Amino acid sequence: MKVHLVDGTYELFRAYYALPSAKAPDGREVAATRGLIQTLLTLLRRDDVTHVGCAFDHVVESFRNDLFEGYKTGDGMPEDIKAQFGLAERATLSLGLVTWPMTEFEADDAIATGVFQWRDDPRVEQLVICSPDKDLAQMVSADRVVAWDRRRDIVIDEEGVREKFGVLPVSIPDYLALVGDAADGFPGIPRWGAKTTAQVLERYVRLEGIPDDPADWEVKVRGAKAAAASLSERREEAALYKRLATLRLDVPLREGLDDLDWKGARREEYQSLCDELGFGGLRDAPHRWAGE
Repeated sequence: MKVHLVDGTYELFRAYYALPSAKAPDGREVAATRGLIQTLLTLLRRDDVTHVGCAFDHVVESFRNDLFEGYKTGDGMPEDIKAQFGLAERATLSLGLVTWPMTEFEADDAIATGVFQWRDDPRVEQLVICSPDKDLAQMVSADRVVAWDRRRDIVIDEEGVREKFGVLPVSIPDYLALVGDAADGFPGIPRWGAKTTAQVLERYVRLEGIPDDPADWEVKVRGAKAAAASLSERREEAALYKRLATLRLDVPLREGLDDLDWKGARREEYQSLCDELGFGGLRDAPHRWAGE
C-alpha cells in the first residue's frame, strides 16, 4: 500500500489564493473550503490512494512560539481564510478522512510523526507527503518516503532533495537554521547564504560539526572567514533555529495504519455540509460512500 499524508493547511491556502470568492447562503466566505474538497476528491479518485491522513494547523501558534518570539503567528492572516480552518476540518472528516487538527504542534509535526511511525512497516510500499513545504523535505528517505507537489505534479525523492537544496534530507534542519526561513519567521545566520550553506553541510552534515576556524574547513568556500566568524558568534542562535526547523516525531496520533484506510465519504454528514455551505454541485461528487 501507499500512504498519503496531506498538508491540509497548505491545500486550504492554495485554494484560497487560486479561487475567486464564494459565499455560503449565510454569507460566509467558503471558496477555499470548496477548493479543498475538490482537490481531495481528485486525490481520492486515484487508484493508488487507499490510506490517507490529513493534518491542519488548527491554530497557527504552536510550542515553537514559546521558544522564539519572532516565530510565525496568525497576525495579519486574512479573517476570511482563518475562519475556514474549522470548516476545512469538518469537510475532511465528512469525506471520511483521518484528520489531525494541531494545536500544541503543527501540521508538519503530525505528518512527520506519521512518517516516523509507518516508514518501517512492511505493509507500506511508499509514504507520500502531499506538500511542497521545505520543512517536510527532512522526512524524505530514498524513494520510500517522497514529497509530492500536487500543484506542479512533481515528486521529490532523496536525490531530488539534494538537487533542490544541495544537501541531503538529514541536513535540512541545519540548512534552514543557517539560511533562515522567512515563512516561519526566523532569520538564519548572517553570511550564510544557500550556496555557502550547501557547500559546508555537504561536508559536515550537521552545523554542530562545522569548525569555528575556517582554516580547519575541509571545503573551499568563498567568504569562509566571515561565515565562520558569524557562526562562531551565534552558535546559540543557530541551535535555536535548528530546533525550530526540526520536526517533532512524538505527536500523539490516536490512529494506527489501518485507520487510514479510506472507506468512503460519510453521506449524511458530507451532504449536510454541502447544503449548509451551498455546494450543491459537489453533493454527489464522492465516488464512494462509507458503508454502501
